[in-house]
Amino acid sequence: MKPIRVGLLGMGTVGSGTVRVLERNASEITRRAGRAIRITLIADRDVEKAKRLAGNVPVTNDAFQVVSNPEIDIVVELIGGTTVAKDLVLKAIGNGKHVVTANKALLALYGNEIFEAAQDAGVIVAFEAAVAGGIPIIKALREGLTANRIEWIAGIINGTSNYILSEMREKGVSFEDALKDAQALGYAEADPTFDIEGIDAAHKLTLMASIAFGIPTQFSKAYTEGITKLTREDIAYAEELGYRIKLLGITKRVEKGIELRVHPTLIPAKRLIANVEGVMNAILVKGDAVGATLYYGAGAGSEPTASAVVADLVDVTRMHTADPEHRVPHLAFQPDALSDVEILPISEVETAYYLRMRAYDKPGVLAEVTRILADLEISIDAMVQKEPHEGQELVDIIMLTHRTVEKHIDCAISKIEMLPVISGSVKKIRLEELNRN
Repeated sequence: MKPIRVGLLGMGTVGSGTVRVLERNASEITRRAGRAIRITLIADRDVEKAKRLAGNVPVTNDAFQVVSNPEIDIVVELIGGTTVAKDLVLKAIGNGKHVVTANKALLALYGNEIFEAAQDAGVIVAFEAAVAGGIPIIKALREGLTANRIEWIAGIINGTSNYILSEMREKGVSFEDALKDAQALGYAEADPTFDIEGIDAAHKLTLMASIAFGIPTQFSKAYTEGITKLTREDIAYAEELGYRIKLLGITKRVEKGIELRVHPTLIPAKRLIANVEGVMNAILVKGDAVGATLYYGAGAGSEPTASAVVADLVDVTRMHTADPEHRVPHLAFQPDALSDVEILPISEVETAYYLRMRAYDKPGVLAEVTRILADLEISIDAMVQKEPHEGQELVDIIMLTHRTVEKHIDCAISKIEMLPVISGSVKKIRLEELNRN
């Protein structure tokens, strides 16, 4: 049987890793796919650099030449962004080519349009590499857990942020110093906004939520909060109370709708996911039948991500001649069975909270604070009042609450901040137990 012919867009970190993995494991891949998979044309702006990495494969600087080439069966899009990449992907689909992509932003923003176009054209869009690098989480959600009613997902899905938080906890450094270290090591970009503000994680969470719950991609409705305002004091206080702070992407099916949120979160230190350090990723998925399952591994990097790209190439090759109606749907559920269930605003989310406030060391302070919480039916799970430093009249008070609705805690915070015995603003961090219930 003749080889499947692949056109590769982008010869950067992941593209070059894809070429290496395909070459190194060619025999094994052929045995699994049933036919050889060969890159026959590459597009990259830096043609000379790409040629040095591509061996004997022809290289062009015109990506549209690849998606329009009648000899190409599968287009692998690894250029990133949401403008030219979108045009190329839609052009490839329009030309009847299958697409493999690692572009989470593109699919989070335009996935509904792209999947509909692919459905109409009878082609596959595969995107395992778009979420959590080499961890096969898309396949797990879309196929391995298909017997389950997924209840919730919670994941460390951005390695840069996880590295920064690990450094802050282990070394007691500030956010700014940990970020500089991450940039020096190449873990963070010169402009790290997408990573540290939670946007990258929200792109990935949007895709996982769609597959888990059978809903259209709705990135615009995801609540996103980054790690830039976290202090080493909060990380240390959380540790004293038996918790670790991680940037989590969380999506839950609740009675009122679907939660879709990315934010710093306290997790009990005894949970496995709380002990995921450095640039590693981990995702907890809770299904009604299987219970809680954990997926761990490298969330980025040349060959870990290439592993997912090549796995998609093998899957597409296997299904290349299959009737489109018998393929696994892009978002796990049949296209006409997607649900329009509401994505909840963050004000309606219910969880527990860590609160830190600075108060004057005077009698009656705690009574005033607890009265406000009690009036809003917010109960306290734990509380610590730190001793004032010599010569200072302000003390830190840390509280952990039981579960309550976010709008109630926000109302309480507003009232607490107005108390004359409180100095400055109250720090709020959400808390999740992530147990099997």
